[in-house]
Amino acid sequence: MSYPPLITGPIPPYANVPIRPDYFKPRFFFISGIALGVTTVITTTIDHDYVIGQLVRLIIPQWSGTRELNEQEAYVIDIPASNQVTLDFDSNGFTAFTSSSQPTQPQILGIGDISSGNINASGNLNTSISVPGAYINISPL
Repeated sequence: MSYPPLITGPIPPYANVPIRPDYFKPRFFFISGIALGVTTVITTTIDHDYVIGQLVRLIIPQWSGTRELNEQEAYVIDIPASNQVTLDFDSNGFTAFTSSSQPTQPQILGIGDISSGNINASGNLNTSISVPGAYINISPL
């Protein structure tokens, strides 16, 4: 049994670039404050790039207090300031957040595309795909 020849060629550099997290948004951000309540307001150290409807996860180290929020997922329901997000998470009664100079800082991170959005579910319509918080390649390459 004979097989056709396997033809391979050089891979152009632009087709095999290394994946760099800073080329994709939304990224992770360090948390400088957490306001507890019926909804939870997260303040980041710098301006974030989250959008309403984005699914996020919180990583809270033990020394930062509010440990009940560690590994919790929630949706962004409001953006009151460029460095704040309001999450649909009831944090009433949780321990208070404290800032720390420890090497591991509390973080908020986008956890990707949940495939929710208008994707022509109503039939053969010419609508665009709108996925809140989907990762976007912002690479300069």
